[in-house]
Amino acid sequence: IPLFILAGLLVHCVFLVSIFDIYFSSPLVHGMTPQRTPLPPPAKRLLLFVADGLRAGSLYELSSDGTPRAPYLRSILENNGSWGISHTRVPTESRPGHVALIAGFYEDVSAVAKGWKENPVEFDSVFNQSKYTWSWGSPDILPMFAKGATGDHVYTFCYEAESEDFGAQDAAELDTWVFDHVKSFFNSSRSNQTLFSALNEDKVVLFLHLLGIDTNGHAHRPNSREYKENIKKVDEGIKEIASMIENFYGNDGKTAFILTSDHGMTDWGSHGAGHPLETLTPLIVWGAGVNYPQRVTSQSFEDNFLKEWKLENLKRLDVNQADIAPLMASLIGVPFPLNSVGTLPLEYLNNSARFKAESIFTNAVQILEQFKVKMSQKKKTTLSFLFTPFKPLSDSEQIHFLKKARLYIQQQKYDEAVSLCKSLIKLALEGLSYYHTYDRLFLGLSIAMGFVGWMTYVILVIIKTHTSLTKAVQTEDKESTVLFYGFASVGMIIGFFLLIQTCPWTYYVYCLLPVPVWYAVLREIPVIQDLAANLMSLHINQSIGFFLICTLGIEILVFSFFYRSALTIGLLVFGGWPVITQLWVQAKITALIWTLLCVLLAIFPLMPVVGREPNIPLVIATGLLTLLISFCSLAFLCKSENKYRNSEDLKVIFYQMLIIALSTYVVYSTHDSLKNKKGLPVLNQIISWMTLVSSSMLPFLSSTLLFQRLFSILLSMMSTYLLLSTGYEALFPLVLSGLLFVWINMEQEALQHYGLSLKPKLAVFSFTNATDITQFRQLHLDDIRRSFFFISFCWLLSFFGTGNIASVNSFDPASVYCFLTVFSPFMMGGLLLLKVVIPFVLVSCAFEAVQVTTQLSSKSLFLIVLVISDIMALHFFFLVKDYGSWLDIGTSISHYVLVMSLTIFMMLMNGLAQLLTTKKLELPRRTKHHSM
Repeated sequence: IPLFILAGLLVHCVFLVSIFDIYFSSPLVHGMTPQRTPLPPPAKRLLLFVADGLRAGSLYELSSDGTPRAPYLRSILENNGSWGISHTRVPTESRPGHVALIAGFYEDVSAVAKGWKENPVEFDSVFNQSKYTWSWGSPDILPMFAKGATGDHVYTFCYEAESEDFGAQDAAELDTWVFDHVKSFFNSSRSNQTLFSALNEDKVVLFLHLLGIDTNGHAHRPNSREYKENIKKVDEGIKEIASMIENFYGNDGKTAFILTSDHGMTDWGSHGAGHPLETLTPLIVWGAGVNYPQRVTSQSFEDNFLKEWKLENLKRLDVNQADIAPLMASLIGVPFPLNSVGTLPLEYLNNSARFKAESIFTNAVQILEQFKVKMSQKKKTTLSFLFTPFKPLSDSEQIHFLKKARLYIQQQKYDEAVSLCKSLIKLALEGLSYYHTYDRLFLGLSIAMGFVGWMTYVILVIIKTHTSLTKAVQTEDKESTVLFYGFASVGMIIGFFLLIQTCPWTYYVYCLLPVPVWYAVLREIPVIQDLAANLMSLHINQSIGFFLICTLGIEILVFSFFYRSALTIGLLVFGGWPVITQLWVQAKITALIWTLLCVLLAIFPLMPVVGREPNIPLVIATGLLTLLISFCSLAFLCKSENKYRNSEDLKVIFYQMLIIALSTYVVYSTHDSLKNKKGLPVLNQIISWMTLVSSSMLPFLSSTLLFQRLFSILLSMMSTYLLLSTGYEALFPLVLSGLLFVWINMEQEALQHYGLSLKPKLAVFSFTNATDITQFRQLHLDDIRRSFFFISFCWLLSFFGTGNIASVNSFDPASVYCFLTVFSPFMMGGLLLLKVVIPFVLVSCAFEAVQVTTQLSSKSLFLIVLVISDIMALHFFFLVKDYGSWLDIGTSISHYVLVMSLTIFMMLMNGLAQLLTTKKLELPRRTKHHSM
């Protein structure tokens, strides 16, 4: 079995990683030549202001009194420049947002996990192509563009990482720091001739990264006074800097200004997914070479923003975020970034028709260069008779497009040239996508074959070792040898085929994985034959009915990933389970409590997603309720005449109650301190981290009696969960645990109902006595229902009960404020993951209890769970998209990753649950000395 679990872990890791190779590998190619517009640029320098976390609506909308929230920027878009919405892509995080803005391409999803500050892949940027770039702002953003640059011409000035504190008095100080340092930098240049000369060169970029708005949005929400005040401060700061720059350069009219944002933010202060509040960011451009406001009588957009923002008469020019990089390159006359996939937004340019035509021609050639490199790479790694080129852009078509566009420019037919170049860009981008996804079908089929083979093998293992449906039949040695050599030959042919195409090593893994899996399946042919003979003797209607119920159950589980309300319906059905199966007849009170708790738990999926409405008093009330339940349980244990009870076990529960009380106080104290802008108290932070460490150890000191150990695990988990809660979700583990305790009792009743075994006394049942292999029984059809219950509790309730965690933006940074308030993505991510895992641990421990009390091998039920999980994962594998809205794409990826991660995690959790329930640490006792 350990070898089987190891193989399962390996296979599932391959299935999980495959999604990134098949759908989300890096789009970058290298080896292109830089392309620059041949005409002189309109600007010598460019100021780029990026207000991190600024939503388009928050900047453009008017205040309640009808005045603009950012008066200076409002006057710019009304009188001096052009404006619009920049549409960002998932993931809406700072790093991918800045890469799209400055390098002009969209990072693949996996790049986010590779680090915030380092470059996971080498890429070109506008900063790299400039003569000099000076930047001020966050240490999380600036270094990655300096490290990616060739030579020593990109300079960074960052504040300390500790300054990014969500609990600070005012995060707007981060922006004030940037503005003050820019002013002092220009003042110091007057007495530094080298710096003064460098600043007066052309092709200069000044980048101001303003993090205050994002930090205030996380800490106080975007509708707060702090967020709105921060926008006003940024507006005033930009006004001062713009004025200072114009004065410094003697109003030479050679400076271009751009204000935008890397991503927006949801109303509950998070970002990362594809909600319009996260993907719609402002874009205001003014200065040298930029169009003045264009007055219009009507505009047609699908949204109603123009009316809301009172901007109906000013032309709105929307762009994709990657289009801003070629716009910056065009304004200051630097080569377009080599990996840019942005299309130059010509409507922003105030220049001659020839300049616009030449610029868009350069843009088209630059994207076509990437297409040609991508095509040649794919041609090299594919056998000539199997290679299918992208027909709309064959070599002759490319030459035709370029010659025709150049001829139009020479004949001064600039509109025709622009139109033709835009068509070429569109085709080149389609071609890039075509070659990028060239191997998708082939790899997808390999993974699907591996998936189906693995599931078939696990089903055969279950039938062979845990049921009486088949007799023990051995495959003949001769047949086994022929089978082995047959599959070995197939593997060698596939390996050779991949070798001559010089495929990456991961292709070998994906394509060869089905070979050993199907070999293992076909070795069990006698089992399959025996099973088929047995199934024919059963009632066909009964078998088909059972199969349909199983299929319907799995489809409902898949459906609930998209609609949380489906969980409520599922729980109500669970509530009626004792009535449907007549179990209520023999256990009326237990069945009634089961139904009531199912109804109570069914309310949670109907509640708004966690984090949107903080409710600290409810968290404190939950802490007090947990203490009350603990006190009642402690009193009951003290009164009981249980011969297994000892004072040491009661002391452990008492210590856990003290920790719960302490956690409740820390939650109250911390949020009160942050509300008054006093920051996170150091003592509270120390207590929180100590609680996290100590609570994980205390269950090992408690009694291994079934209910005492499970109750101890609940108290330990609750002490940490309270510290990570901000609202009604604090109640969730408590209600879930109540239902799980009743579930264990109900399974005993079901066991007796079907006459499978005698009902053990749960009050004196110990986890340590549950390892007698001779008492294990064979699987029964009802055990599939047990596994189905586990998946429903585990995956759907534990993970979707209080919020759709398949969406990154369901997380509320306020959840970790008892532990830290300084921005640390991986530390915060780890704590949020722990919060998600806690209900899962509770369910896994209860499932372990169900397995041992129903006299089942812990592996048999686990294998059924594995099959159900894999069927769901295969569903989501085929539902993954990389087209459509970014919300759809993000959700489809996260659903598959979630199911696969949980399947892998479940294998580890199976072992953790056994450890938590069976192991007991004995502390050294003090020996008593008696005096004579």
